[in-house]
Amino acid sequence: MDLFFQSILNGLIIGGIYALTAIGLTLIFGFMELVNFAHGELYMLGAYFTFTYVVRGHLSFWLGFPLALVTVFAIAYVIDVLLLRPLRDQDILIRMLTTIGLMLLFQNLALLIWGPAPRQVPSPFGHASLSLFGLHVSPLQLVIAVFAVLIIGAAHLFMQHTRTGMAMRATFQDREVAAAMGVRVNVFYGFTFAFGALLAAAGGGLLSMVFLISPTMGVLATLKAFTVVILGGLGSFLGAITGGLIVGLSESIAATFAWADYKDATAFIILILILMVRPNGLFGKASGVEH
Repeated sequence: MDLFFQSILNGLIIGGIYALTAIGLTLIFGFMELVNFAHGELYMLGAYFTFTYVVRGHLSFWLGFPLALVTVFAIAYVIDVLLLRPLRDQDILIRMLTTIGLMLLFQNLALLIWGPAPRQVPSPFGHASLSLFGLHVSPLQLVIAVFAVLIIGAAHLFMQHTRTGMAMRATFQDREVAAAMGVRVNVFYGFTFAFGALLAAAGGGLLSMVFLISPTMGVLATLKAFTVVILGGLGSFLGAITGGLIVGLSESIAATFAWADYKDATAFIILILILMVRPNGLFGKASGVEH
């Protein structure tokens, strides 16, 4: 029984990171109607820039991690201005293929800049295990869980209670009316893409202390993010959180009690089963962002 509850705890922690990454993807899809296949590469860049600032730049994690997020945010905004903005009114297929090109570009740039050897950010939080109600958790796991909850909560509050968040939602609801009311539509589309990229980079930066990072790590991250988003319901903020936790829990339990080598397949099996019952996902909205 202790092993079961331990796997639940581990699943909730990794599920929080899945949710964090998927929220960025669902915001980009819901607000911009952009199927972003390069989302995992933004997650990968978050991990690599955290590595660069902390390991090569000799900065503390508390400084290097936020700098990595700011860097990915800036890169994503520039990408929107130079590449996505001119394609704003093009067919969704053209924009989707553009993100596939971005995915390949980022993978090769990462290979060129950081090389093929796996990297890892050393944890500054120690390795001693803490015992909480009979469960064992490391300081690193606690930090990751707290960061994930804080960032997700901050994202929700930002979208609901700031002028920028309200302008983003107004742009999504009716772009022409928002523009007529003085909202700079292109600016807020660019901010949405960069904000979603920042959330993905946060997931990559946090997990860079747990897993080895490589130029192709974004491929699986993209698949997991799409799985979470579709599972929870396309465009649903709450669905992304719920889907992330379900995927994290299912993988952790499967790895503990069933098939550790095939734990990544568990999420896809659950996705298929849920879609057979609820084709639009758990929170079932075909498009748009629920709040």
